[in-house]
Amino acid sequence: MRYCDGPLLVLAGAGSGKTRVITAKIAHLIEQGCDPAQVVAITFTNKAAREMRERAQALLGRQGRTEVASKLVISTFHAFGLLLLRREASAAGLRPGFSILTPGDLEGVVAELVATADRVRARAAQWRISAWKNALVTPAAALAQAQSEEETVAARAYANYDEALAAYRAVDFDDLIVRPLALLESDADAARRWQERCAHVLVDEYQDTNPAQYRLLRALVGARTPFTAVGDDDQAIYGWRGATLDNLAQLPRDYPDLKVVKLEQNYRSTVRILRSANALIGNNPKLFAKRLWSELGHGDAIRVTPMADDETEAQRVIDRIAGIKFERRANYADFAVLYRGNHQAQAFETALRAQGIAYEISGGQSIFERSEIKDIVAYLRLIANDDDDPAFLRAVAAPRRGVGRTTLARLGEVAAQRGESLFAATFAAELAEAVPVRQREALTEFCGLVNDLRHRALREPAGRLLDELLARSGYEAWLVDTLDKRDAQARTKSVRDFTGWLARKGEADSRNLVELTQMVALVTMLEEREGERADAVRLSTIHAAKGLEFPHVFVVGLEEGVLPHREAVDAENVEEERRLMYVALTRAQQSLHLSWCRTRKRAGERVDCRPSRFIGELVQEDLRYADAPRTADEAAEEKVAGNARLASLKAMLSR
Repeated sequence: MRYCDGPLLVLAGAGSGKTRVITAKIAHLIEQGCDPAQVVAITFTNKAAREMRERAQALLGRQGRTEVASKLVISTFHAFGLLLLRREASAAGLRPGFSILTPGDLEGVVAELVATADRVRARAAQWRISAWKNALVTPAAALAQAQSEEETVAARAYANYDEALAAYRAVDFDDLIVRPLALLESDADAARRWQERCAHVLVDEYQDTNPAQYRLLRALVGARTPFTAVGDDDQAIYGWRGATLDNLAQLPRDYPDLKVVKLEQNYRSTVRILRSANALIGNNPKLFAKRLWSELGHGDAIRVTPMADDETEAQRVIDRIAGIKFERRANYADFAVLYRGNHQAQAFETALRAQGIAYEISGGQSIFERSEIKDIVAYLRLIANDDDDPAFLRAVAAPRRGVGRTTLARLGEVAAQRGESLFAATFAAELAEAVPVRQREALTEFCGLVNDLRHRALREPAGRLLDELLARSGYEAWLVDTLDKRDAQARTKSVRDFTGWLARKGEADSRNLVELTQMVALVTMLEEREGERADAVRLSTIHAAKGLEFPHVFVVGLEEGVLPHREAVDAENVEEERRLMYVALTRAQQSLHLSWCRTRKRAGERVDCRPSRFIGELVQEDLRYADAPRTADEAAEEKVAGNARLASLKAMLSR
């Protein structure tokens, strides 16, 4: 089927090849004469965007069109918003060198606005403000809707929040959607420019869009631009962060000529796995009815095992992994252990380490969370925008220049009196009376370095300026002087890897230091590094596993109160928890193993548990319960698992 002339919704079931559909459509659009620079594909993660770009490049390469692939716009929603704001900074009321402040940067700002030193309370207010912005709720409306004292305080802070951002000449992540939307809806000329710029828009994971993202899509496509939305209402699992299925329901109403295409053949899982997944999700109301099917054979029975407790669960799951690996000559990377919450990982980490089995865990520390990288990024942000007070405070202290809290407090007083940034206040005449000469000279030298690099940032290669920054700031020498040798070497290497990557990125993409600084706020180095995944068992929350697949999947902790989560049950939101279970089941290709604990440690005490209601919603004839009579194959598998564990223990003892 080929359809390019109007609005299209592709309902892509789990494992149905939606990324292949999107990239094939991109190639077809270009083949039909569409300018590749006017094809815009938007998804939710940097990893998904990179994979989509790689597939599009490969497909276009086979068609002899390799040279056009680089012109495609394939990005996340937020990266696209940044692209638009860069080109429309003036129209959007921003300066070209605007900063993008992270939630960590803004935590202190929100804490001050809500007048609290309690980080938990400040973060809760910050989350509420973000949720209001993404739902396009104004400060006045938020205040009117507030139902508690905490919501009222947060709503009042919300009214002053954007003023605080403006003082820093900055935006937050939410602004990368909200500000482009506001511009396109209020400026007819800007809307016309971008609708012409976007001849065809493709949106992946459409079911995960929030109200602001849907409005942005509508503003981009206008009344005439064709678009393709690809999604699956059965995999909508991000309601807690603002995504809404209302966007799927709204599409046919906003676009009466919407064409709907269903992808129901699954190319990933066996019949038994899909049959239970279909039965489970069939308990939810449907926006669009569909039923997955597979030609990959009947497959193994789904194993359901009750465990005595969470420690026993971890040990038996790892034993089973060892047995399957030995029997089927599999790799550790073929296995995933999926759970509802991060806290469930600890028992599995302990069991894996005890047997010397390599593992990867989702949510591992990004390189941008390392203190040395935060220090360098602070310098870059300040070079791009000297009104960025959070960046100033971090950079001026790395390395310490004899500028302590007292000096910074006095500098802050001068800045407040003058209504200026900390950087600008450094050059104020009043500072001479407030700060001793030695500290003033240190501040002036620091600001002089920043000024020099900023004046050259738009015209000189980023790599040269980064090398100069490290040399003139004395940052690496400071690491050596203040840390033990091993830690200093590790952090120095981390810094050099980071600046080297930035330099290469700048050269390859023709980006200057300011543009690279804005990009840094949107990407993670872990996703940019090349190389194959290690041969390791994957431990992951179900949320983080969405979009992935594994030959052998263990879904653990299937108890009432865990999955479905007790808060979701109390809020009568079991439907999203069921979709989460559906996502977990459909990660499995060959074998699926489910387990629950009779008791689980909670708040330091043992509590009795009941199996999740979702187990009872599966096709019972396709389940094999652990207390049922074992088949000959199962007995052989358990024997193999025992032998593998014994061999592992012997290997450990011989080391």
